[in-house]
Amino acid sequence: MKIMDILVRDAVVLNLDVGTKREALVEISTALAKVEPQIDGDRLLEVLLEREALQSTGIGEGVAIPHGKLPGLDRLVASFARSPEGIDFESIDGQPTHHLFLLVVPERSGGQYLKALARISRFFRDATFRQQLVDADSVDDVVRAIEEEDSKL
Repeated sequence: MKIMDILVRDAVVLNLDVGTKREALVEISTALAKVEPQIDGDRLLEVLLEREALQSTGIGEGVAIPHGKLPGLDRLVASFARSPEGIDFESIDGQPTHHLFLLVVPERSGGQYLKALARISRFFRDATFRQQLVDADSVDDVVRAIEEEDSKL
């Protein structure tokens, strides 16, 4: 599975200007719902908040991978958001989160869900990749960085 196959380019947010985890989740849910007609932004937000209540999806190194299963969705979709200032996402390392990679999957996605999460996690282990996202001036730059990383794995 390639991340580029599920990335919704038009939902990428380069300058997430929010102060809280909840506000970040509202912004990325809304951005994705605007371009994906089968996604209800309010329902997606609810799913993401329920998942965050179990345990933060802030994996450290300035990265969070909010994710959830959405009834009625027929395919995996993903988006990316960047917060230059950083957000307290209750990450495992206690550091601010600058990169959020949203993954939304059908309710019965099983193995695809886990494979996508694992692949995204591998991307963000690479400090060079994270720096490319920091340095990106445009959505095209973000997409290029993801394409490059996709081709490595």
